[in-house]
Amino acid sequence: MYDSIGATYTTTRRTEPRIAEQVWAALGDARTVLNVGAGTGSYEPSHRDVTAVEPSAVMRAQRPAGAAPCVAAAAERLPFEDQSFDAAMAFATVHHWRDPIAGLREMRRVARRVVVFTCDTTEASWHSRFWLTRDYLPEVAASRVGLATELARAIGARMEPVLIPWDCADGFFEAYWRRPEAYLDESVRRGISIWAKVGPDAEQRAVRTLRDDLASGRWAERNRDLLDLEAAELGLRLLIA
Repeated sequence: MYDSIGATYTTTRRTEPRIAEQVWAALGDARTVLNVGAGTGSYEPSHRDVTAVEPSAVMRAQRPAGAAPCVAAAAERLPFEDQSFDAAMAFATVHHWRDPIAGLREMRRVARRVVVFTCDTTEASWHSRFWLTRDYLPEVAASRVGLATELARAIGARMEPVLIPWDCADGFFEAYWRRPEAYLDESVRRGISIWAKVGPDAEQRAVRTLRDDLASGRWAERNRDLLDLEAAELGLRLLIA
């Protein structure tokens, strides 16, 4: 997918330091780290020996100078020996894998610790928790975009909630929960794969309706409980095994 939609990924997608701190703490004392589905290199800890895996040539080409060495490979078939790394991490990528459980089992094979950032959409309340899916993108509620509970069970991982700060620097899908006008920006949407998955008709309908609701004050009336929050719990999870 990212060979076709990822050309401007770095415009809005970057490391959010408060989330990074939680991810890096979960890595424990690991010195060697494999970053699977590494993309352009966000969340790679600079003070550790990192090796990246990324199948998309477009994404690999956007990795900055001095970034960790990157191997072209898929999560389901990692080209490394058993227990080659202290830890393996994956950030906001498992929902793109052909077989997420196989990918996580590969991570467990090559590393002694596994840390995965994903979204727990298996709980019934998730689809109604975030106003963008609840009020504007019902297509997302009908899709399977996250697997945290199932994946945690498959590899015996524990789950930690990850709160999203209101001014999150990383422009993933839920990041603008208190800044709704951001979703009207084409460059913001191009950094979020869900918009490509729902298709242009659903995207334009959602943008048009959201724009109207912002102008009329309807969005603020519906979501007044969010306006004073510093961080939101929207189902993001860290799996640690």
